[in-house]
Amino acid sequence: MSFAGDVKTELCRAPMGRRCCVQAEAYGVLLYCNTFSAGEIRIITESEAFAQRLPVLFKKAFRLTFDRLPEGEGKQVFIITDPEKLSQIQQAFGVDRLALALHVNFAVVEESCCRSAFLRGAFLAGGSVTDPRKGYHLELATSHHSVSREVLALMREQELEPKAAQRKGNTVIYFKQSNRIEDFLTCVGAPLAAMEVMNAKLEKDLRGSVNRRVNCDAANLDKAVEAAMAQVEAIRRLEERREIPGLPDKLRQAAALRLAHPEDTLSQLAERFDPPITKSALNHRLRKLVELGREENTEN
Repeated sequence: MSFAGDVKTELCRAPMGRRCCVQAEAYGVLLYCNTFSAGEIRIITESEAFAQRLPVLFKKAFRLTFDRLPEGEGKQVFIITDPEKLSQIQQAFGVDRLALALHVNFAVVEESCCRSAFLRGAFLAGGSVTDPRKGYHLELATSHHSVSREVLALMREQELEPKAAQRKGNTVIYFKQSNRIEDFLTCVGAPLAAMEVMNAKLEKDLRGSVNRRVNCDAANLDKAVEAAMAQVEAIRRLEERREIPGLPDKLRQAAALRLAHPEDTLSQLAERFDPPITKSALNHRLRKLVELGREENTEN
């Protein structure tokens, strides 16, 4: 099952509490389902959990049943065309049959619990979410422009901060930030899915941190190797010019150890001195050797 399917399955485990919340959830379903018009309600879903929840939800919300139930597997279709049933549902939400566009009846979602139930229903009917291991994207899509605009305002009142866009005749409310997706999923009743989004982000951040550390270490190693090669070349030039015997003891000792151990890091090479010296002191001596090795080239 996909991550979106897992989320809907978790949401469908939410208990159906007070009738106001049940009606609010059904309202969200209707405003985001495939068809909610004066002559028909049509809800299509691929979620088995949602398909099982729908008849119970409508029975508890409106005390009615669907005219047609799904047949077989795959996409499951729920239909109501009976005029009396449609009228009963429309009256419950104050829907004007003659209106050109649907609007959100905010009286249905006055309470915080009802708002969460409403958004849960909207997501179950018209929502999707990307697997957080692949990316961050959660959206709600409906063909009712006014509904989407009003739901956008409702969600911003809940401090969820979504964005909106138009796509193929639908108005889409969406989130692209992991923390916003976590907030939405927690709000609608999917805390386990929210935790999975959080864990996926932590895993990505950790992997990125490890990669940056590895890249940094590799870059530092490359620099250390280049520096050691430059030191060895400078010391050999000094040997060719027979200048090593005339150097101070500290520089002669550093030159001898670097030639003997060209692959050592500064820390490893500093430990070979008797007694050991600091990495800073060794670095200073080697830089002096490199400078001396370059002087002849500059003069030439």
